[in-house]
Amino acid sequence: MTQFTDGDVSIAYRDEGPQTGPVLVFANSLGTTIALWDDLLPRLPGGLRTIRYDMRGHGASTISSAPYSMGTLIRDLERLLDYLDVRECVVLGLSIGGMVAQGLATKRLDLVRGLILSNTAAKIGQPKMWQDRIAAVEAGGLNAIADGIMEKWFTRSFRDSPAIGPWRKMFLETAAEGYCGCSAAIAGTDFYTPTSGLRLPTIGIAGSDDGSTPPDLVRETVDLIPGSRFELIRRAGHLPHIEQPDRYAEVVSSFLKEIGHV
Repeated sequence: MTQFTDGDVSIAYRDEGPQTGPVLVFANSLGTTIALWDDLLPRLPGGLRTIRYDMRGHGASTISSAPYSMGTLIRDLERLLDYLDVRECVVLGLSIGGMVAQGLATKRLDLVRGLILSNTAAKIGQPKMWQDRIAAVEAGGLNAIADGIMEKWFTRSFRDSPAIGPWRKMFLETAAEGYCGCSAAIAGTDFYTPTSGLRLPTIGIAGSDDGSTPPDLVRETVDLIPGSRFELIRRAGHLPHIEQPDRYAEVVSSFLKEIGHV
C-alpha cells in the first residue's frame, strides 16, 4: 500500500501491473476498501495497469471530518491520477464509486476514455434516507445498520453462508466518520444533467437482487449516455463481482476488448 498526500488528505492506493499498460481504475463502494477487488483482478486480461484506492474516510486513507462533498471525492481521485501521470483510463466505479466516475469524466475527459458504471446511478436515494442513516450511525455506530446493509448487498443464499463473514467485518471496520461523510456526499448529488452530456464508451452493470441500486435505476442512468449498453448479472446483489466473479469478469473483459482498451 502506498500513500499519496495532497494538502490535508492522504489517499492509500495500489498501482499494479506494467506501467506502460492500459489503465483500469477502481473506485470503491461505501463501506469497503481496496480489498473489494482482490478476487476480481486475477480474472481480468493480462497486461493491465490497475489502480485501486481507499476513498477518503475509508481504509488506510485519511478520516477527515464529516460531511464530505462529492466534489471533494472527485478531486481526490483526479489529483491521484494526475500524480500518477494517468491519461485515457477506464474507470470502474461501484455505487458511490460510480458517482465519482461520472463526475470525473464530466470534469476531466482527458483522464477518462471509458466508464464501467457498476451498481450505481446518477442519483441514489433521497436526502432524507441518507440523513436518517447518518443519524443511526451517529447514535449506534455501523453495527446499528449492518444487518440492513448486508440485506441490500447480498442475496439470501450468500448471507446464509460463511462467505459473508469477511464482508460484514470490512463494513463494520469502516470509520463511522468516513461512512457518514461519504453518505452526505451521496445525499447531495444529482448527476442526471451532467451525465446526460457524456459522450464516451460506457457499460452499466447491475445485480438482479441489488437492494441499494436496483437494475432499473442503473439502466436509467446508463441510458443517459448515447451508445452505452447494460448488463444484468443474475443471482447477485449490490456487489455482483463477489457473488458471481466469473460472470462479472467476463462482462468487464469483453467491454475492455470491445473499446480497444486491451
